[in-house]
Amino acid sequence: MNDLVEEAATRLRKAYKEGPIEPLRDVLEPTDAETAYRIQSRNTEEWLAEGREIVGWKVGLTAKAVQQQMGVDQPDFGVLFADMAISDSGTLDMSKAIQPRGEAEIALILARDIDRPDVTVKDVAQAVEYVCPAIEIVDSRIADWRITFADTVSDNGSSAFFVLGDTKLPLDGLDLYACGMVLEANDEIASIGAGAACLGHPLNAATWLAHTMVGRGQPLRAGQVILTGALGPMINLTAGLQVKTKIGGLGEVTVHVS
Repeated sequence: MNDLVEEAATRLRKAYKEGPIEPLRDVLEPTDAETAYRIQSRNTEEWLAEGREIVGWKVGLTAKAVQQQMGVDQPDFGVLFADMAISDSGTLDMSKAIQPRGEAEIALILARDIDRPDVTVKDVAQAVEYVCPAIEIVDSRIADWRITFADTVSDNGSSAFFVLGDTKLPLDGLDLYACGMVLEANDEIASIGAGAACLGHPLNAATWLAHTMVGRGQPLRAGQVILTGALGPMINLTAGLQVKTKIGGLGEVTVHVS
């Protein structure tokens, strides 16, 4: 099995430069989370050895409908590296992506570590330094997005880049459950949603992540970014788009696609 993990991890790393690969059906059953996270971890080790820096985590599959489509009953996670960040109103260079898509999210930035196995939603809320609107740019190294749960986990949660809004607000006073979201592409509405679409509440997603990471011996750390999951349907990204996310009470964030 170690040889299969190594082979699959190598295939995925090469895909970043050489183009998309076929789904990992020869290695993974569609819901094989254990092996998929081993593949993800193997590539994380390689990238850290190359000098990349972990700055946070993303939570995916937070919509129940998407979980059902994938045949699972839980979200997934991926690693956020420092070189994945794009500044607010910055530019995504399409030459650095394969088949990118964009989705609106709420980002939490932590003021302190979360390392207790019995962490609660209240604990997570108290650990948040500030909140901001975000755009996650997802991508897949699997051809035509023909992914299973195991494919996306292996592929670092189908992550690519992320954009954090410049607005930094304390959690107190924000309604992350009922807040509405509008994602615009060239000033046209492309996706709508609400905070409740994210596992019932963005803090639920962050708490799931905290439990999961403590259980894996990788507790969340102060200063890390947590992308809590999509608030509405993702959109395809193409050159020439200006993508803007507006979230009630949180402000807006923009990225240009070149």
